[in-house]
Amino acid sequence: MAQDIKLKFAPVVHFRNPGKWRRDPTRLYHEIIDSIVMAEDLGYDSIYITEHHFTDDDWAPSPLMLLTAIAMRTKRIRLGTFVGLLPFYHPVRLAEDGAVLDILSGGRYEFGFGLGYRPEEFMGYGMEMKQRSRRADEMLEIIRRLWEGETVTFKGRYLQCEKTRLTPRPVQQPRPPMYIGGFAPNAVRRAARMGDGLLSGEPDSVRIYLEELKKLGKDPSKAFLANGPAWQYVSNDPERAWDQIAPYVIHAIECYSVWMLNWNTPPLYPPVSNKEELRKTGLLTVLTPNQAVKAIRQYAQAMHTTTLTFIMNEAACPPGVMREHMELFASKVMPEFR
Repeated sequence: MAQDIKLKFAPVVHFRNPGKWRRDPTRLYHEIIDSIVMAEDLGYDSIYITEHHFTDDDWAPSPLMLLTAIAMRTKRIRLGTFVGLLPFYHPVRLAEDGAVLDILSGGRYEFGFGLGYRPEEFMGYGMEMKQRSRRADEMLEIIRRLWEGETVTFKGRYLQCEKTRLTPRPVQQPRPPMYIGGFAPNAVRRAARMGDGLLSGEPDSVRIYLEELKKLGKDPSKAFLANGPAWQYVSNDPERAWDQIAPYVIHAIECYSVWMLNWNTPPLYPPVSNKEELRKTGLLTVLTPNQAVKAIRQYAQAMHTTTLTFIMNEAACPPGVMREHMELFASKVMPEFR
């Protein structure tokens, strides 16, 4: 029954610094990490970091380094990427860095990744986008086998390694969880075939994922699905909070709209340039706690959610603006799903 839905909760954190609200980068990073420490104290289960490269708003390109810094400030909250961009790493190096992060965090690392879609990023790394899918399959096999303790000899089309053994190994056994993000059908099927869960908020992606699990003989009822309305928040004064948060969401949607122009797919979000247009889309919602509980139950049941995600600090939204939501959500909403 919907009333019996149990959830974990994971804010998604952007280390972004848009020009119109630009802050000192050192101060910005420390303020965001302070907010993550607060999230742990409030009882959130995981924190997910995003990754992009060569952006105008300094979107953090080094999520594992950030997660390591966060690991040193926290004790319980799990630490992952939603998503890391797999093509821009060497699999052996990534396996080593992930193992060290898992050790430093005491076994809290969650490896979440996607393939990327911005041509500028592939150009910057001197790579061809068309190779990313097949390279990903080879990378995932190498990383999984190294983390699970094998001595790996691998001769693929794109990657090779000879008698490679990972030392030290991760704390988590047999390895840290491997979650795959994306909404393209091939990415979703890869998640079912090679991963431990799906990071996606698209209904079609969830449907394809569960169907693919059945085809593979895996139990869909045990699936890990992390998703959520990206911009849904709670407040005792929803109109005031909506007005405060709206400029940062508008910036984010404008950013995605430009990026998607270069990709052969319908845009995820319609372009918006002001608050009136944003309100018409319904993408940003601010609810009372009681309204949020009802909305989350409906969403989680429809999307088979196991971990509910939301963007904690869109476009470097100041911590003070998000504090009410973080505290109210933790005290009034989360207990209804524990």
